[in-house]
Amino acid sequence: MSEHVTVFHLVQPVEGGVARVVVDLVRAQSAAGLRPVVGCPPGGQLAEAARAAGAEVLTWRASRAPGPGLAAETVAAARLVRRVRPDVLHAHSAKAGLAGRLAVRGAVPTVFQPHAWSFDAVGGTTAALALRWERFGARWADRVLCVSEAERSAGESEGITAHWSVIRNGVDLGHFRPGGPDPVHDKARARAGLPLPAGFRGEGPLAVCVGRLCQQKGQDVLLRAWPELLATVPGARLALVGDGPDAERLRRTAPPGVFFVGAAADIRPWLRAADLVVLPSRWEGMALAPLEAMACGRPVLVSDVSGARESLPPGHGRLCLVPPEDPGALAKALGVLLADPRLLAELGEQAGQHARTDFDVRRTTDAVTGLYHELLGRPSPRLRRGDPQPLNQERISR
Repeated sequence: MSEHVTVFHLVQPVEGGVARVVVDLVRAQSAAGLRPVVGCPPGGQLAEAARAAGAEVLTWRASRAPGPGLAAETVAAARLVRRVRPDVLHAHSAKAGLAGRLAVRGAVPTVFQPHAWSFDAVGGTTAALALRWERFGARWADRVLCVSEAERSAGESEGITAHWSVIRNGVDLGHFRPGGPDPVHDKARARAGLPLPAGFRGEGPLAVCVGRLCQQKGQDVLLRAWPELLATVPGARLALVGDGPDAERLRRTAPPGVFFVGAAADIRPWLRAADLVVLPSRWEGMALAPLEAMACGRPVLVSDVSGARESLPPGHGRLCLVPPEDPGALAKALGVLLADPRLLAELGEQAGQHARTDFDVRRTTDAVTGLYHELLGRPSPRLRRGDPQPLNQERISR
């Protein structure tokens, strides 16, 4: 029975999308009668949010990058596993995947969820070493869980031989939703309640980028594109929502018309205030920000990285996808979209319907719980009539 299943989530990122995915899983698993335990570093939002969602939270001190501390981090992870005695170890992201798999080496049924591949995030010798590890470490994962088919395909094409599952990310559609039935009034209300500078309260279109200010999310590419965009849409404004290691560098290089919001406890007003939500990432598994924006009824413009095409409504790729690290293409796409309010309204309506149909987080969490039961040889819990059916696409490469 599910109430006897203990799931140990080992996690290094305590902010951003990975942390939000873990909290969603914990909330659903706790409600379903499982016992979720989270091991993560102190600080950030994850520990408090996971505890509020129903998890027992234990401290696991781990840095983001591999280095001399890995041996101690692995020993600490093994100590936590012995303490928790989980039925399933679910290791999230590269560092936890590395330390967790080394700690248990297949002794506990293990799910590894990369949340974007580590070898995409680095270059040169470091990337080669990361790929070599992923090829080797896959033997200690009963399932490698990808959030998009593109993420799975990227791993397989790089020679990672694994038992694969693909379960797409989802969002809480009760939390992320339009603020009202009329998008125009919805945007006006949202903007009225935000701490926007005086110059941002006019009639020009507003683009919003939500994400950690770091190399992965590509805000520097967006800032390089912005002056070219202003040549075609002079009244356009850009709000960057989030904080991170690149914040000061980005502020120093920002052109006119860009507002740095900083970290926001609730991003929904910013999404609802936007005419267009932009995420020019260099790599992803399947980013949450575009899904959250679409659930709020806003169109998105994203770079064509893993998960992006699978996120968009049918037919939106022609207008809403650009090559990564291409400021010129990004500026051109921004110009086409921000200059056409009718087109933005139409795309936003289609995006909202797409999110409600395809990206309900209950579908995601049900599928992950079903995967645990499959690994343990137990029947999956029955879904109530009317519940969204889980998407759990399994593929095994040998």
